[in-house]
Amino acid sequence: MPSKKPTTRQKAPAAGNGAPRLFHVDCKLSYTLLDDTHFLFLVHALDGMDQKVLDESLRITPALEHEVHADPVFGHRTLRLRASTGPLTLRYRARVMVDRPAPRGDGEEVQIEALPHDVLPDLLPTRYCEADRLASAAFKMFGDVEPGYARVQAMSDWIHNHVEYRTGSTNSTTTACDVFLQRAGVCRDFAHLGITFCRALNIPARLAVGYSRFDTPPPDFHAVFEAFLGGRWELFDPTRMTDPQDLVRIAVGRDAGDVAFATLFGSVQTRLVRPEVEQVRARRARGSR
Repeated sequence: MPSKKPTTRQKAPAAGNGAPRLFHVDCKLSYTLLDDTHFLFLVHALDGMDQKVLDESLRITPALEHEVHADPVFGHRTLRLRASTGPLTLRYRARVMVDRPAPRGDGEEVQIEALPHDVLPDLLPTRYCEADRLASAAFKMFGDVEPGYARVQAMSDWIHNHVEYRTGSTNSTTTACDVFLQRAGVCRDFAHLGITFCRALNIPARLAVGYSRFDTPPPDFHAVFEAFLGGRWELFDPTRMTDPQDLVRIAVGRDAGDVAFATLFGSVQTRLVRPEVEQVRARRARGSR
């Protein structure tokens, strides 16, 4: 992820953010396998929710048998393959139309008894989001803030202002409690802390990962969080590195344990991780129909 933390504030909700936008995704991954390895990849753009995949292609070198399984609940797709010792490269390309409603800044918190049943798991503590351990701190910090969108925005603002974006400061075992104490992390850590604060105050929240364009290279997969407000999911990005409305979703889950872009079983050296995305402007978008 980019190592420089922007100083600009996240833009307030704007009606124009709800217009459909076309994005071109070009993801390249390269590895050297030191042993036979089984991979589970999450690189396919999500075809559903608030976006539609218009076309896509996948190239694996060397050519290997593989399977793609769609999650029965959210629809995200897991690429599964087994590769032998040696080089492995993967390239995924797609055109994706994102048709996401503009943020609704007046969204209210939904009472527990009125929550849809499928949202209830997003209230519970998870491996990376220990809402029970941070409940007291979250209540002291945000309990008196106006409930609803304003409260979640206050949480996102606090994370941005008090947690340093520092590449290499965390690892695959770092939890929200760790980030709260050390005050440093990367995008998934910022999102985990936002999720944890929300759940601690009985606001359902989940992790959303995907492709985002950053003004400061290099490109990388990005993570933000969503809070269930006013009967729908609202996106928040405490890093403020990109507009969350422009996220091309790959997957959503309770935390990073559900939505890692690569899970592997074997010995591997990573050579390249370059997930790129660009918005296709209006003239090109019309010509591509």
